[in-house]
Amino acid sequence: MNRILIIGAGQAGLQVAEALRKRGYGGALCLIGEEAWPPYQRPPLSKQYLAGDFADERLYFRPLGHYTKLNVDLRLATRVTALDRAARQVTLASGETLAYDGLALTTGTRVRPLPVPGADHPAVCYLRGLADAQAIKSRLAVARRVVVIGGGFIGLEVAATARARGCDVHVVEALDRLMARVMPPVVSDFFANLHRGHGTQLRFGAQVTAIADTASGVAVRLQDGTALPADLIIAGIGVLPNQELAAAAGLTCSNGIEVDEFACTSDPVIVAAGDCTWHRNRLFDAPHRLESVQNAVDQAKVAAASLLGQRQPYADLPWFWSDQFDVKLQIAGLSAGHDQCVVRGAPTPAGFSVYYFKAGRLLAVDSLNRPADHMLARRLLSAGTAVTPAQAGDTACDLKSLLTAA
Repeated sequence: MNRILIIGAGQAGLQVAEALRKRGYGGALCLIGEEAWPPYQRPPLSKQYLAGDFADERLYFRPLGHYTKLNVDLRLATRVTALDRAARQVTLASGETLAYDGLALTTGTRVRPLPVPGADHPAVCYLRGLADAQAIKSRLAVARRVVVIGGGFIGLEVAATARARGCDVHVVEALDRLMARVMPPVVSDFFANLHRGHGTQLRFGAQVTAIADTASGVAVRLQDGTALPADLIIAGIGVLPNQELAAAAGLTCSNGIEVDEFACTSDPVIVAAGDCTWHRNRLFDAPHRLESVQNAVDQAKVAAASLLGQRQPYADLPWFWSDQFDVKLQIAGLSAGHDQCVVRGAPTPAGFSVYYFKAGRLLAVDSLNRPADHMLARRLLSAGTAVTPAQAGDTACDLKSLLTAA
């Protein structure tokens, strides 16, 4: 190939570029990003960055000189408006066209907008990129009352950071517990107690009906008539895959750009990787979409290999993490579809883990303040080691010995 374009300058886009060079690709390579900053870390945005522990430059994955050494044409603040698969070229917002022999789509996701009247109020913020984090950080410096809409990972991480900065914080969740879509009640209850213990007010089964100005400022109005006054409102109700460019070009999309286990789209010279993909992984029966640093890195390597005709299947174990106050939640595997969960250890701040099973087969493990449990879980799951629910629940059972036995 003489020229490869990468659309999306995030974690996955950078990894595709680096993997291509590592695999010996010596042709032209262009990395295009809509944001003004070079590829940067997103996980710290809701935690260390808002807390004031990170300068902007510390977020960058690589210094700018790295892209020169890598011979990558890094185009920032540049938007791709059209993809012409027949001509094998893309059109930029400036009107310029760029031809390609191979193309990688690493377009990521965007925030799901709050669907209520007043959602465009200046007090409402979302957190997805660095510009969002900069705006929230400046507002947190003067805010006294913060309302977080959404009790998922991002919302809770921001809530913890805001509370640690001394703000009065309310978390409004439409479901009956925190992180209900991905966590069992024992973990939800643990984090509810954690946040309440730090003074955060939690409201479950609460439907937001409007954001409205009041005599004293702005308030979040709930269906039951409650009005929560706020100086800052954070909406964290999920994200949507950036698949419109791909869909308009006729690529197959569903809940993301559809790719096979080789990160290949329905066009033989186009691959996709990261949060924007609805993908297959040989470790799992069904396709899925993940918002994960690990997935972005590992799938990007697979995508780079496919561009060079060095196809290798994606078969890496997913893992995730979330930091809230002094608790680190680490997740290995995917628990969706489980029919049994077993708690290992007492659910206290000292740490415990939850093992998920389906028909007796281990699917995933959540570990809270148990980094050794997490690392062991990744080994057990990657190796396909048989673990029974009884063994998982027995703290006297040395699960590490099961690896040796296998």
